[in-house]
Amino acid sequence: MAKIIDGNALSKTIKAEIKAEIERDSLKVGLAVVLVGDDPASHVYVNYKKKDCAECGINSYEHILPESTSTDELLALIDKLNTDENVNGILIQQPLPRQIDVTTANARINPKKDVDAFHADNVGRVMLGEYHLAACTPAGVMEMLKREGLSVSGKECVVVGRSNIVGKPMAMLLLHEHGTVTICHSRTVNLKEVCRRADILIAAIGKPKFITGDYVKKGAVVIDVGINRGEGNKLYGDVDYENAEPLASYITPVPGGVGPMTRAMLMKNTLTAKRLQSL
Repeated sequence: MAKIIDGNALSKTIKAEIKAEIERDSLKVGLAVVLVGDDPASHVYVNYKKKDCAECGINSYEHILPESTSTDELLALIDKLNTDENVNGILIQQPLPRQIDVTTANARINPKKDVDAFHADNVGRVMLGEYHLAACTPAGVMEMLKREGLSVSGKECVVVGRSNIVGKPMAMLLLHEHGTVTICHSRTVNLKEVCRRADILIAAIGKPKFITGDYVKKGAVVIDVGINRGEGNKLYGDVDYENAEPLASYITPVPGGVGPMTRAMLMKNTLTAKRLQSL
């Protein structure tokens, strides 16, 4: 039976560490969250982030813009936040309305306030291994592995999914820890066979229960990044948990696995951003 990696418990520990550091050094740390439109899920996520900020002792600044907001209007707000000394981190909640150019918006954020690590400067630093800020979900996965005492060095690591937000930075972070990394995607040939080689298997494709036991090598560490809503608004991961769990040595649940760690790493990135701006 696999050991369940409890993201809720780990995230609470990390947030307590952040709070202690902020109090110890008498820091004033602020995170600005920008929400455009009325997407219900986005409002839920923003409320979670406000709660996380409160737990960590981070000031939360919420900016809610109408659905009709233009790219130029959003850029004007970003410019204002870039120069606000009370704001150490800027997060643009996605998805954004169609009329807004997401790439342009991400590029406008001061890289030292880019707590999502989507700016090209931070993406490039992750590629080079010379980074301070990394995308929150991959960073959260690495933190889980580290705190469970699971070494990446020399391991066969397979990442299923090649998104800019998870798949690509995930592969780089594993590579920096000396893992042997394979990225799989929709055109990968013999996907099951590739996945069955993995000592560490990370699923990030957005397809509920796609990774069944047939994809899992006995004793593998299985990390489920997927969050998919099914019937009755129930959450499902990309991994078919019931089929994969008997084969895995460690596994993350959905919910309560990678999700809480992603939010904890956002708080950690905000504190790191504060330190960078003080140099």
